[in-house]
Amino acid sequence: MVKTGKGILMQGNEACAEGAIACGMRFFAGYPITPSTEIAELCALRLPQEGGVFIQMEDELSSMAAVVGASLAGAKAMTATSGPGFSLKQENIGFACMAEVPCVVVNVQRVGPSTGMPTSPAQGDVMQVRWGTHGDHPMIALCPWSVQETYNIVIRCFNIAETLRTPVILLMDEIVGHLREKVVLPDPSTLTIVSRRKPQKSSLPYLPYKPVYGDVPAIADYGDGFRFHVTGLSHDYTGFPTNDANVAAEEIKRLHRKVQAARNEITFVHKYRLEDAEIAVFAYGGVARSAMEAVMRAREQGIRAGLFRPITIWPFPEEEVRQSLGALKAVVVAELNLGQMRLEVERCLGKGIEVIGLNRVGGQIITPDDILETLRGVK
Repeated sequence: MVKTGKGILMQGNEACAEGAIACGMRFFAGYPITPSTEIAELCALRLPQEGGVFIQMEDELSSMAAVVGASLAGAKAMTATSGPGFSLKQENIGFACMAEVPCVVVNVQRVGPSTGMPTSPAQGDVMQVRWGTHGDHPMIALCPWSVQETYNIVIRCFNIAETLRTPVILLMDEIVGHLREKVVLPDPSTLTIVSRRKPQKSSLPYLPYKPVYGDVPAIADYGDGFRFHVTGLSHDYTGFPTNDANVAAEEIKRLHRKVQAARNEITFVHKYRLEDAEIAVFAYGGVARSAMEAVMRAREQGIRAGLFRPITIWPFPEEEVRQSLGALKAVVVAELNLGQMRLEVERCLGKGIEVIGLNRVGGQIITPDDILETLRGVK
């Protein structure tokens, strides 16, 4: 059992597992893969202590399927993986999006493509998180930068998944996953924990895909006495397949609407010294730690720099980017890939603001010195 209310030394992956358990996660299915394996290891130890279930599946595809099944049976369910495993999960993530099955998928990024460099950090899965599955559907992803925030954000991920009846991605990187630092775990009784909204027994016949809460349907658990059909095919309110073009189109639009309607509740950003900034660093995850240090050093040297850190990276925080960065001289986008988020920043800000990419691949981190040097070079 973990101690609450006092500082303890904890790894990012450990905080992910403990936060998930604290908010009610009672089913984990996964397959060992560096650098996420500690999440599975701790879940294997802790879930039986909490009356939950851990299962190591034969591969990543089946582990995602098991998570979908456990969630349909009423459990808060999670899986964790890294790049190659995340690729294998995509088919069943898409199924969960279409069938509107709440669950959390953790991706602790490493260098790719393919097997890449298993023990080295990267942020190359940003676009895969958004577009990894086929079809036109929204995706929600949050990205922490510290061990404490990992604990807090995995709880947010579950709350969003349960509220909107959708998969949510917790996008970490090897830096944060393997970082150890002081964490203060709150008393579980003080946490804000959300559970899915279920139909009333009197609401028969049960229509599992009829919107009840805005554009979000109520979801029954298998075994609760409601008979319903779940499929990845286009379906009507009953859950059974349909080839009606109007019904299929409305279903896809509703998936988008329910996320868009909740945008203000699910969009989280961190801003530092942007009030009088002339130049800003846009960074997320482990790289944002270097960015913060670089901005503080730049301020000491008379450079009016600030930091914009998206915690919610999907949906992309377009309004917040425009409001916070739209009047600056330049924005440095620092990331461990060749410019995936830079394209989004450029799209939002247009051609009037210089957007500078500071990119690195190959497993080496971006240091505060790297970012500070780039800030000094802005004319």
